[in-house]
Amino acid sequence: MKLADLLLFTGTVSGYKTDMNVMTIDLQQALSMREKGALLVDVRTPAEFAEVTIPGAINVPIFSDAERAEVGTLYKQAGKAQARTRGVELVAPKIPALLALIREAHAGCSGPVIVFCWRGGMRSRAMTAFLELAGIPARQLLGGHKLFRRLVLDDLERGIWGRVLVLRGMTGVGKTVMLSQLAKEGYPVIDLEGLANHRGSAFGGLGLPDQPGQKRFEALLREELLKLKDSEYILIEGESRHVGRLQVPPVLFAAMQQEPSIWLEASLDFRVRCILDDYPAIEQARTTFERPIKALKERLGNDKVAQLLDLLHDGTWDELVRELMVNYYDPLYRHTFPERRIEVQVEPLDQGIAGVKGAIDKILSQPAAGTESSTENESV
Repeated sequence: MKLADLLLFTGTVSGYKTDMNVMTIDLQQALSMREKGALLVDVRTPAEFAEVTIPGAINVPIFSDAERAEVGTLYKQAGKAQARTRGVELVAPKIPALLALIREAHAGCSGPVIVFCWRGGMRSRAMTAFLELAGIPARQLLGGHKLFRRLVLDDLERGIWGRVLVLRGMTGVGKTVMLSQLAKEGYPVIDLEGLANHRGSAFGGLGLPDQPGQKRFEALLREELLKLKDSEYILIEGESRHVGRLQVPPVLFAAMQQEPSIWLEASLDFRVRCILDDYPAIEQARTTFERPIKALKERLGNDKVAQLLDLLHDGTWDELVRELMVNYYDPLYRHTFPERRIEVQVEPLDQGIAGVKGAIDKILSQPAAGTESSTENESV
């Protein structure tokens, strides 16, 4: 593709404004078409994409991070025309490769390619035009990712869920195991820790991928909540306001406090086994435990931390986990014991699953919290 052809599709250059007539699509249409197999293409930089995108989109950046910074600086210092001219110079050699990437990704997809950038501006408009010129049906998303971000915030603020039933219990009691099994059986489960890549404790990030950014976490959470929008309720694990460094959306966190809790009970031995099962290949990750243990000095004191480090270096995992439970986790989280609860003994596991199901039925048999008197404390 010649530079002159590119200029026809990229707007104002050296004071001359060309017209780019590209087909557009609004956000709701785009999301509906995505569910039917359309391909969403995010043409923002890799850094922008890494922070957040529309779930399911692929990244085919027009500019690298450095190139976008260069064009932005030129825009401020020399004006729009020179910035756009430089933008064309940077993009022109890439066009064949960018189109090839999208063509390959679009193979087997139904509907057009839906292209977006931050605000539905020049980057997505240019790429849409390039695709149409190459014979690949494409639409530019009006409003870009900025509009999608507003939708995410609006949905999380207005509450796109039914009643929120929360599994709580001391560390290692098997809340995640319970929810995983219930999800396999078709129960409406939201896995906050899975979305956040964190187990929600001082050691919660060990062995897991890096946590997503807050915006990406919220976008992924909205997607999961929408899948369950027709359910009367959702099941979720009790968390503090934060899962690692990520914040649970305030309206959802408030909803997690409304219904009676399902409180799981288990012996210390059972809890130790659950914790060790949750950290596979634990010997290979031994050195990664040192830093979070040392971070406990302020709460536990130097002598106790030294003892824990000795257990770690000796590979005495059962005793290490037991000491952490008794001296750190249980005292720290004992305050989470809810006044309104249904207690469920989870040993053995199949009995625990049955107990949780019974607790769910018990809570749902009564009016939602705030309408009439709530469930009294009882055991299952």
